[in-house]
Amino acid sequence: MTTVETPDMSAPPALKPGTAAAAAPDDNPARPAALLASAAAATALLAACGGGSESSEPAPLVVVPLPAEQISGFRFTSATSDEEGARFLQQAQFSSTRDEIAAVRSANFPMWLARQYQTPLGPNGWDWLEGQGYGAVDANEHYFSTRPADYMLWNQLLSGPDAMRKRMALALSEFFVSSMSSAEFTWRSHAYAAWWDMLVRNAFGNYRQLLEDVTLHPAMGYFLNTKGNRKEDTRTGRVPDENYSREVMQLFTIGLVNLNLDGSSRGTESYTQDDVTNLARVFTGYDFDRSDGVRLTRPNNGGTIESHAFARKRMSLTASNHSTLEARFLGATVPANVSGAEALRIAMDTLFNHPNVGPFFARQMIQRLVTSHPSPAYVARVASRFNNNGAGVRGDLQAVWTAILLDDEARGPASLGNPAFGKLREPMVRFIQWGRSFRVQSAANTWKIGDLSGASNQLGQSPLRSPSVFNFFRPGYVPPSTSLATAGATAPEFQIVNETSVGGYLNFMQNTIERGVADVTADYSRELALVQNAQALVDHVCLVLGAGSISAASRSVMVGALEATPITSSSTADVRRRRVLAAIFMVMGCPEYLVQK
Repeated sequence: MTTVETPDMSAPPALKPGTAAAAAPDDNPARPAALLASAAAATALLAACGGGSESSEPAPLVVVPLPAEQISGFRFTSATSDEEGARFLQQAQFSSTRDEIAAVRSANFPMWLARQYQTPLGPNGWDWLEGQGYGAVDANEHYFSTRPADYMLWNQLLSGPDAMRKRMALALSEFFVSSMSSAEFTWRSHAYAAWWDMLVRNAFGNYRQLLEDVTLHPAMGYFLNTKGNRKEDTRTGRVPDENYSREVMQLFTIGLVNLNLDGSSRGTESYTQDDVTNLARVFTGYDFDRSDGVRLTRPNNGGTIESHAFARKRMSLTASNHSTLEARFLGATVPANVSGAEALRIAMDTLFNHPNVGPFFARQMIQRLVTSHPSPAYVARVASRFNNNGAGVRGDLQAVWTAILLDDEARGPASLGNPAFGKLREPMVRFIQWGRSFRVQSAANTWKIGDLSGASNQLGQSPLRSPSVFNFFRPGYVPPSTSLATAGATAPEFQIVNETSVGGYLNFMQNTIERGVADVTADYSRELALVQNAQALVDHVCLVLGAGSISAASRSVMVGALEATPITSSSTADVRRRRVLAAIFMVMGCPEYLVQK
């Protein structure tokens, strides 16, 4: 299904991010030949060598072009080949199917981006949980588990519309980290569905609104101890918990050192312990909003449990538990005895307007989407768009994504020839790409894939399941004893790469490509249509998965491996299918695929 897309210059201008209505409040290559040979050998063991979701035809979407000030200065704004289109798509979303490549080539990159920004929100995670019955208080007691949230996330990530919006939400989830792996409160699946929905909703909005929604969300409140944080008590020696005040500065806004616009260090610390202590006063008095007072009977023991309404409400403030002391931090002052709401506003505005935020955020988002070691000039260009979208608005995330994806360093041919450019594809992103590229479906719409964090037999990574607030890997990680280390180049994703995780990924994907996961299976009909021509099949898979980055030498090895088992008009369906599975598996195990250029 393709929506009708008509640029209409007479239409009213799109709402600028950062305005009051733009975001709703949160209330409702080191051994390539050896590795390729290993992948080919594993392919030979495929013994019995399962994306999109159902959708209705929407109303035609009239797309308003992006403002001229947001797209000025970019030199490479359209795809002149399928490979260029696929490369752009794999940075901007999860997949680059033939249909998606045709769509991006039929327009230009700015118009494609405008379409994504203006497409209405798709079905959300909370409603999916409710539709599956996970909101019921029954004998299954799902309210004590995070498994439904895993199912919800895979449903959201592997199917449905809003692929770019969801890609950006996933990137944001690795910056504003709250992890289900340490959640131990009731209705936690619903809280993390609401957390995911909040990230999706804000993905094309404004950073200032996002920061506030993150701060007051119950999932973050529990994760970093804002929930139940109380003011100082001189009689007992109690002091406000400093966890969130420290991490909101260190990880979510300004980082540890003062930065230049290009992300380089100015050599001084960005905050002190006094800043942490004072800012902590602002985050006192908050707790889950259980004001509805509803208690539900548990059928297993006759006791009661609260309703899940609090799980998608902002945390509420109890004034008597909030510190009224003066708070001085980062050069700002919260006067004594101001309301909790005013204290929060001052804190959020102070953090948002700090000069570090643009380069600190820009560099990490470039790392998540385009390249692990962006040049200082690239960082500076994106940070400048964060600081001012061209119309005087700070924190406009649409302007940030546009700047990252259209920058000459992302789009220009020089980057493809630069061995230092690119990034290791995250395991969960590879898996999502497989699912969307081959139109996976869940037969019963249950999407019971679960937590895939196991490194020995799974992906070693799963959405919203970071082992700590520092994400799955550090943005400044440099793989030791490598050429990257000699060059001082960061490569964050390599922090979760080891002998166990490499083997675990290959084994997991071999089984998954063949059988799927739970009742989630792939549709390989388009690939089966090419099965008798090994070269055409390999070229197709290399395009949709690797954006043409797989070398002719590697393709030749793959074609030779496939042709070792001839396919004729009388070959069985099983033999035909195994060739398709082998082609996909060889590509997904190939180093030239694993490193996204």
